[in-house]
Amino acid sequence: MAVRERTPRIACLLLLCLLALWPAWAQGPADVAEVTGKRSFDPAYTRFGFELRTRWGQRVSGVFPQYEGEVSTLADGRHRVRIVLRTAEVIVAGSDRYTALARGPSFFDAQRYPYIEFVSDPHPDTLIQTGGRMRGRLSMHGVTRMETFYLSDANCERPGTDCDVLASGSISRDDYGLDGWQFALVDRVRFMLRVRLVEATTP
Repeated sequence: MAVRERTPRIACLLLLCLLALWPAWAQGPADVAEVTGKRSFDPAYTRFGFELRTRWGQRVSGVFPQYEGEVSTLADGRHRVRIVLRTAEVIVAGSDRYTALARGPSFFDAQRYPYIEFVSDPHPDTLIQTGGRMRGRLSMHGVTRMETFYLSDANCERPGTDCDVLASGSISRDDYGLDGWQFALVDRVRFMLRVRLVEATTP
């Protein structure tokens, strides 16, 4: 009988221990990593844009002139990128009509979804030198998914300072419910960035 009485007590103690530890192990590495430094985007050089094609092969390109974000240095030396694009300010090159449509409910729907956000997984600081894959969470149009962008290899010793960091990646419009203009536009949207960095200012 003594053994049977102890068994529920042991189970309760184990459950209490797990509950006490839950907040620590439930968070991912990116959520608990200590940030030791930040750099922001230099507006004199930084550009965020997108490109898609019509079903007749024409190219439609646009830019996001209003943005925020930073590149954080983590305690282990890795970097994490955060980019926030303001959809209400998107501009489609050469067309006021297409600009209004891009901001409207048939596409980015800026009134309901004013931001597009990308937060990368932590990655080695050498990635901007060597180029390669940068994965992260892309949130757009009320949907969050893991996506991959590709950094070009650097053409200077200090990329981001002496030369631009270039990256691009494409996503499916269907994945994010961007179902406007299906009769005229293909499914893929290509995002491009050209970035230089400056030390973040302290508020």
